[in-house]
Amino acid sequence: MKSPILTTLLCSASFVAATDFENPVRLKGGNEFVRVESPGWAAPCLADVDGDGKKDLLVGQFSKGKIRFFKGLGGTRFAAGEWLKADGKVAEVPGVW
Repeated sequence: MKSPILTTLLCSASFVAATDFENPVRLKGGNEFVRVESPGWAAPCLADVDGDGKKDLLVGQFSKGKIRFFKGLGGTRFAAGEWLKADGKVAEVPGVW
């Protein structure tokens, strides 16, 4: 007799495999493509940071825990990136390693 959990997992896996994704899009911040520093382990996030109703793009950087902020201009358009600041200084999120 098969376990109900195994049956559920197999059915779920079949559903996930059938999901279609849109083709990737390379985003620009201002006139330049959004880039991350090496080794490229970014953590992008869309959120309305400044409360203007438009999604802003936040891209975490591996080195020094800095976050690049791209102000949302509507749709998939963003202003040139700048480092997220706290108290006038570039904010850094301490690493765990």
